[in-house]
Amino acid sequence: MEREFLPEKRFMARALELAREAALAGEAPVGAVVVRGGEILGEGRNRREALQSPLAHGEMEAMERAAGKLGSWRLTGCQLYVTLEPCPMCAGAAVNARIERIVFGTEDLAAGCCGTAANVLTLPGAFHPKVYRGFLEEECRALLEGFFRDLRGN
Repeated sequence: MEREFLPEKRFMARALELAREAALAGEAPVGAVVVRGGEILGEGRNRREALQSPLAHGEMEAMERAAGKLGSWRLTGCQLYVTLEPCPMCAGAAVNARIERIVFGTEDLAAGCCGTAANVLTLPGAFHPKVYRGFLEEECRALLEGFFRDLRGN
């Protein structure tokens, strides 16, 4: 029987710091960390504008750095903490990397693929990460809403 999973605030707090860094750089404010055994193995933030790359999402950067630290693409036993529900690409990468659990702050109604707009995590025959939704949701949502409100000048 699995012990109850209780996400740690310090990991989402770090993801929020990274999201704030992204916002200050003019990027959509999404931050992510990959954790295993209480240690952050990789962290990232959106850099699509800076790198002009559709792949430069915070989750992708965090998983890439964690894989580099571990010397393996298999992120078995790792948790991904991210401020916004992962998109199809990032959710798919988490499945392929065998991330154990995805902990996210706020839902992405347009492209969230951990059960909101679609669910990449339940593909038949694939690895199935567990999901912990709505962790520090108000802080995550407020950061995103504020960024896009300011971007639109409203």
